[in-house]
Amino acid sequence: MPEKIKVVDLYIYKSADFAKPILEHFRYLVHKACPQVEEKIKWSFPHFDYKGNMMCSMAAFKQHCAIGFWKASIMDDKHKLFNSEEAMGHLGKITSLKDLPADKLLLEYIKEAMKLNEDDVKLPGRTKKTASKPIETPEYFLAALKKNKTAQKNFEAFSPSHKKEYIEWITEAKTEVTRNKRIQQSIEWITEGKGRNWKYVRK
Repeated sequence: MPEKIKVVDLYIYKSADFAKPILEHFRYLVHKACPQVEEKIKWSFPHFDYKGNMMCSMAAFKQHCAIGFWKASIMDDKHKLFNSEEAMGHLGKITSLKDLPADKLLLEYIKEAMKLNEDDVKLPGRTKKTASKPIETPEYFLAALKKNKTAQKNFEAFSPSHKKEYIEWITEAKTEVTRNKRIQQSIEWITEGKGRNWKYVRK
């Protein structure tokens, strides 16, 4: 049967006085609800794992404690305990035992987190960012490229990122004079097969 580990004992011992009873009590409830829980230190604060996966965690700061559930995003939260505004933890900033939800409710949530791990329910994967819209080459730059067949051929062979570097450099010019100078310089470099930032590329 998994037991409490010394590194978590030490973490609690080194915490501020106000935090110690909060951490001890939540730890007690986790072990009560889940006798097979495994204690670990991850990211420098205590975590409670079950069935090989993270279940919940607790952390102490200078003025408050935070308690988190790894799969909070897919838990029912039927008692509306979770505070989505907190950057860390789901029960808000806990400064005393009075700030903790009732033991009955906490035990219920811990058991729900256990069940998710028992059923091997995974968190939904992060949605992939949609591909950014290809950047369009301004007509005036295309016209300049057409006047130099080598530059046009090299530019067409460039990767999208290389093309983008040149286009952004040119279109970001604040005056027409600056823009024309950049176009002229770009044509020269592109003719030589160089990228916009060729000076900074390690040889």
